Amino acid sequence: MSTTTRRSTGSGIPRLRVMRVITRMNVGGPAVQVSALMRGLDPELFDHLLITGQVGSGEADYLDQRAADLPVQRFEWLGRAVRPTDDVRCVVELARAMRRFRPHIVHTHTAKAGALGRAAAVMARVPSRVHTFHGHLLHGYFSPAKTRVVVQAERSLAAFSDRLVAVGGRVRDDLLAAGIGKVKQYTVVPPGTRLAGAPKSSEARRLLGLPQDCPVVAYVGRITGIKRPDRFLAVAREVRRAVPATHFVVCGEGDFAPDPQAVAELGDSLHRLGWRADVETVYAAADLVLLTSDNEGMPVSLIEAGLAGLPVVATNVGSVAEVVQDGTTGFLAPPSSTELARHTVTLLRDGQLRQEMGARARTFTARHFGEERLVADTQALYTSIAVARHWWTASPFERSAL
Repeated sequence: MSTTTRRSTGSGIPRLRVMRVITRMNVGGPAVQVSALMRGLDPELFDHLLITGQVGSGEADYLDQRAADLPVQRFEWLGRAVRPTDDVRCVVELARAMRRFRPHIVHTHTAKAGALGRAAAVMARVPSRVHTFHGHLLHGYFSPAKTRVVVQAERSLAAFSDRLVAVGGRVRDDLLAAGIGKVKQYTVVPPGTRLAGAPKSSEARRLLGLPQDCPVVAYVGRITGIKRPDRFLAVAREVRRAVPATHFVVCGEGDFAPDPQAVAELGDSLHRLGWRADVETVYAAADLVLLTSDNEGMPVSLIEAGLAGLPVVATNVGSVAEVVQDGTTGFLAPPSSTELARHTVTLLRDGQLRQEMGARARTFTARHFGEERLVADTQALYTSIAVARHWWTASPFERSAL
């Protein structure tokens, strides 16, 4: 693919065109990362186009809520469900879009878009293909037989990928152990985000309809099976027995219908907020954040909790331990409601410990998981590809430092 017709920077370096493909921009970690990159990468060096499908029922659209300014094309056939006829049509349409945009790099996010986007990129002869694993589907999603099919598909797709990006070291190691890709293909790029200015705790509680003088435990994210909302409710019931005044805030929606009896047992101590654009208000109202998942990549909600100065109690799965320092910024536990409840009660009963852990969490997450770091890491990845393929004779960032 020739670069001679591409727009160039003032120094004569051609701007790289990056087409980003993601199944859907529902509110969640991948959407946050995609929007941060499209806004943050140097516009003098990169052109962008985002291809995405429609969000599912019960999901909030991040583009509508916080990223309406991004250059985006929506594809009707790029959906979460596997529909062979639609999937083939989507690959053909993606390949056509790639031939029109003529990207140097196609960067795919999430499993379905990763499969269709990389297949289309091969068809359209895109020079460089990059895929980000925001987590993986190796544990907790499918039966053993279906998981083997997923693993084989990812192994095949890795062979057609120049670079594979993992959000955490544990995610990368799990994928390598499954035979997906080679060590030299991987780059670890942790998530990065920022949190909008938040109201004071008293005002946040007023806005959310919460009592002013009670402990508050929050969950922010999709309500779906892998997140184990049933375990969250079990933890809540145990915590309420030890600290009866506790209230629980759930910010999000999804495809999981909780047990009505378990919900009824919690009564008015459970506050289901649905999706909210002002997640900073939820964190401001909380004393700690609880995550009960069976599988995770590196949850952006826990990074946001740290930026808000909140300690976390979470299952020790995926790369959670890379964002939550066990015993320092929060507590990690096996997937056990009893253990999670025990740690939650410990924090609720010890205000000084909560404050100390929250302060350390704010310092740690601001240093390691800022939006600027995510952009810099990704810019370095793209630059290394450009230099290796002789699109750029040297890094423009090295030149500017001379």
